[in-house]
Formats: sequence, C-alpha cells, structure tokens
Amino acid sequence: MATEAFAPAKINLTLHVTGQRADGYHLLDSLVVFCDVGDTLSAAPADRLSLRVDGPMAAGVPDDASNLVMRAARFLDLSRGAAMMLTKRLPVASGIGGGSSDAAAALRALSALWDVPLPSPEETLPLGADVPVCMTPRPQRIRGVGARLCPVPDLPTADLVLVNPRLPVPTPAVFGALTRRDRSPMPEELPRWPDAAALAEWLGTMRNDLEAPAIRVQPAIADVLRVLRAEKPLHAAMSGSGATCYALLPAGQGAGLAETLKAAHPGWWVASGAILRDTGAA
Repeated sequence: MATEAFAPAKINLTLHVTGQRADGYHLLDSLVVFCDVGDTLSAAPADRLSLRVDGPMAAGVPDDASNLVMRAARFLDLSRGAAMMLTKRLPVASGIGGGSSDAAAALRALSALWDVPLPSPEETLPLGADVPVCMTPRPQRIRGVGARLCPVPDLPTADLVLVNPRLPVPTPAVFGALTRRDRSPMPEELPRWPDAAALAEWLGTMRNDLEAPAIRVQPAIADVLRVLRAEKPLHAAMSGSGATCYALLPAGQGAGLAETLKAAHPGWWVASGAILRDTGAA
C-alpha cells in the first residue's frame, strides 16, 4: 500500500549567525516555523528505488541519485526499493528548506512503507543541516549547526505570505558576503506571545543576519521586502538565505494579500498559508 507525507515550507522567522567552526560550518540561532504550503512525497512498493518529479515547480529538479530524496531513501535502507513521486510546489533553492523538507518527508513515508524505524532528527544531520528540524515540522529553535533543536513557547495562530522573485541566490555566495560571523544570539529565554501582533513586535527586535548579504548578492530581495512592507503586514523579513521573504499577518488575512501580490507581480512566486502549530506530518 502506498504511503504519503507532506513536506511543508520551513521559514526562519529569525536567523542570528553567532559563530563559525574551524571546519567552516556556521553556528546559528534561529526561530523556525513551518507553513501549510509545501510539496508532497508518495511512495509505493517496488523492486527497485526510483523517483519521479511533477508539479508546478518541477522544472530542473533532478530525479536521479543527486536528489536529496533519493539520498534520504538510501540513508534509511540501502537494499529496499520503492516507487517515489515528488510533487514540487515550492521553488528550489529559495531559503524555505524545500529539499530538506522533501528528504524528511521521504524518510517518514518510507519508514511507514518499509516498516523500519524512523531515525531521530539528530541522526539525519549527515543529509544536511536543515533536515533535522524538518523531521518534526513544528515551531522550534535551532542552535549550533542545525542538530540542536529546542522547544519554544506556543506560537499564536497566524498567516504567512511567502514571496520569491524567481531569481537564484546561491547560499555559499550569501555566506561569503557576510561581514560578521560572531553576532549575538536570541535571548536565552524566549517570551510567550499572546497573539500575532505580540509575536511581530518581538520579531522586530530580532534579526536575519543573512538578509543584508543576500540583498548584496540579489538586489531583487530588497524590492520584494519594500513591496511587502508597503502592504503594512504585522512584520516582514527574509527567510533563511533567501530569496523568499515572508509577511506575518493575523489568521485569515494571508489569502487576500497573496491575491493582491499575484495580480501586481505575476512574475513572482506567491503563496499563503497558516503557521503549523502541530507536527504537520501526514
């Protein structure tokens, strides 16, 4: 029987770069949430392992061993087969963890299909720094290189509007443009946010340390942020290393803003959804 898993978009509401290890890995402190917009991974019994990719954002996505989904499958079990289908709705290399979330979804789907234990989030770090947090897609705090996951206070209900200008922003170039790698972390104890407005007010005192270098690499990010902030959301910032930016709004208001942006900027990728306050895994 086939199994299916949802791969939600991962959004860094904050991203503080606090150091760099001798091996080159950066140390981060980030508040991460997931949105109910994402890809879908299905897996059916088969003698050999295969992957097909479809969906509106499938162009250019490999279906061979270089895809992180295939690497995740072999990480889980080297010997078993499955026919996997990845439906891509998230843009590639866009700062919202699409590939890592796809890999985590593959692990969940194949664990159920093959009846094998699911690895812990920490055990998946060899697949990539974002895979551990994507294994349990709920609000979390990431520290270190990605495997140190910490629970956070309950987040209020809220909508996110995600906007990507469909322009490439290579992550290595963004880190290369970073001028400081030793900035302050978030407060040790995070507050409790009674509503989306309180969360937005607090986010306004935090940072994404990659936003300025990403804008130097791809100036179109500044245009997206200017357009988003002109719409007066509760808060707007860039996610991850870009180029996707987000606007935080009260629950139920995201769809309207998304439609406005789609009409005004038909060349942009725009999506809206609610912050996942549960595991989000299906």
